[in-house]
Amino acid sequence: MDSHADPSLEEQFAAALDWWREAGVDHDYSADAQTLLEDVPAEEPQRTPRATEQPQKAPEPPRPDIGGDRESWPQSLEGFAHYWTSDPSLDDGRVDRRVPPRGVHQADLMVLVPMPEADDSDSLLSAAQGKLVANMLRAMEIAPDKAYIASALPRHMPLADWQGLQAAGLGRIIAHHITLAAPRRLLVLGGDILPLLGVEKRRGVLEFKAGETSIHLLASFAPENLLENARLRADLWRRWLDWTGKA
Repeated sequence: MDSHADPSLEEQFAAALDWWREAGVDHDYSADAQTLLEDVPAEEPQRTPRATEQPQKAPEPPRPDIGGDRESWPQSLEGFAHYWTSDPSLDDGRVDRRVPPRGVHQADLMVLVPMPEADDSDSLLSAAQGKLVANMLRAMEIAPDKAYIASALPRHMPLADWQGLQAAGLGRIIAHHITLAAPRRLLVLGGDILPLLGVEKRRGVLEFKAGETSIHLLASFAPENLLENARLRADLWRRWLDWTGKA
C-alpha cells in the first residue's frame, strides 16, 4: 500500500482557500448576526396623473346660519311677512316666488305646512291644498279671520334638504315665527317640520317650546298626503276631536 505524508498546515490552508474560491466565495464577510427578514421600505414609484383625473376642489366655506344675526330678526308679525319674502339668507339669496303667510295675530289655530303650493304667487295655499285646509277649518268651526296659515319654507321646494336646513338653523326662524304669531293652537301638517321645532317626529299631540313660549300642537301628514288618502284624513279628524274634547 502506498503511503502519503500528511499535508502541512500551509498546504491545508491553501487547499481551503482554493475550495472557497471554487464555491464562489472570494470576499471577507462579517460574522455578526444580520436580520435577513427586516422590512426595507421601498421607494414609492412616481405617480403620473391620468389625463381623465380632475384636480381636487378646495372645500366649500361653511354655510352661514339661515336668518343671520338674531338681533336683526323682525319683532312684529307684520314685519315678519316682509322679512320672509325679502331676506336673502332664507333661500341662498333667491327671493323669487316666495309667498308670505296670511292670517291674524293670536289666531285660534295656526296651520303650518311644509311649503307653498307650486302655483302659489300672492296667496299661500291657493290651489288644491288650500281648499283642503279651508274645508278642514270649516269643519273645525274656525272662521277664516280666526286662523293663521304659514309655511316652513318661503317658496315651493319639492326636493328640499330638510336635514341640511335644520343644520343651517331654519328651525330658529320657524320658532320665532310661531312666537310672533302666538296662536292658541298649532296644527303641523308634515312630519319633516317637526325636527325643526325640536319635537319628536310622530303624529298626535305634542308640545312645542320656544323660550318661555309653550304651545300644544297636533301633528299629522303633509297636505298632499291627506289629499291622496281618505284614511289619513279620517285619522286626523279623530285626533282633532280627541284633542279638542269634541269626540
